[in-house]
Amino acid sequence: MKTMKSLMKMLPVLLLAVVLLLALAAPALADGEATEAAAETVETTDSASGAKAIAAAVAIGLAAAAGAIGMGLAIAKSAEGISRQPEASGQIRTSLMLGLVFIETAIIYALIVAILIIFVL
Repeated sequence: MKTMKSLMKMLPVLLLAVVLLLALAAPALADGEATEAAAETVETTDSASGAKAIAAAVAIGLAAAAGAIGMGLAIAKSAEGISRQPEASGQIRTSLMLGLVFIETAIIYALIVAILIIFVL
């Protein structure tokens, strides 16, 4: 139980480290062998599409991670509640399913936003 709590406390730091690693790795992958005129056009297009891809990946990644944590906590608490009060299992299960649907809806909205970032912006 203590290891799960310590892991939950370290999760935002780990996610921030991954985002910073991706942001710092992008310039290292830039192509420097093209001519100056062509390089400006290519770099502008590549950097814009690369930034869109990173933004979409971060958006859906954070939403999926937060949703998975939320779902795990909800399922754990509902199982705990059912074990304490078995006679209320129907009401607890109904509330659990409704909560899981709302969490999944938020993740789907993040997916739609990520798709919009890639194709519209």
